[in-house]
Amino acid sequence: MDPTHPNWTRLQPDAEQPWTVTEHAQLLGPPRIMVRDRVRTPAGAEFDYVYRPRGPQAVFVLPVTAEGEAVLIRQYRHPLQAQIHEVVAGGVEAGETLAQAAARELQEEVGGTASGWLALPAFYPQPSISGVVFYPLLALDVTLGPPTPEDSELIERQLLPLPEVYRRLLAGEIQDGPSSLVLFHARPHLEARGLL
Repeated sequence: MDPTHPNWTRLQPDAEQPWTVTEHAQLLGPPRIMVRDRVRTPAGAEFDYVYRPRGPQAVFVLPVTAEGEAVLIRQYRHPLQAQIHEVVAGGVEAGETLAQAAARELQEEVGGTASGWLALPAFYPQPSISGVVFYPLLALDVTLGPPTPEDSELIERQLLPLPEVYRRLLAGEIQDGPSSLVLFHARPHLEARGLL
């Protein structure tokens, strides 16, 4: 398994940059690095810009069983102080390919293995404050076993019919933005396979 989407290679910095960086400082990290750049625009304005630089990657996986059920998670998110519905997701570890990270996260979070994978368009989740790139995949014919979440994760696995997942999406009940975009991109592929 090594799926890719045509847009994955296009998410690169532009060859020419319109802002000039006059100072650069790392404020935080690792593991989550935050930097401050002093920048000058073509109009001559100068200001500080704080952001998470390019480099980190994450995979987002929509698992679908052979029976046409989606496997979502309900996960506690401390910044929100709430549990929300999401697709399987996690960071790409050092030395891992995107495919390896997706398979690992699928197993860890929901105990899943997939017999087929389909890459979906990658995206920048918060381009005004982060250079992180998210790579979504559709995991097909998923079988489930016992999950092995990390000690820091509070996750509840939820097996739902695909029409119910999309009802929840349209009703605003799936409030995680990246998960919503993964579901949006997955829909035509699920419809083409007669799963939705």
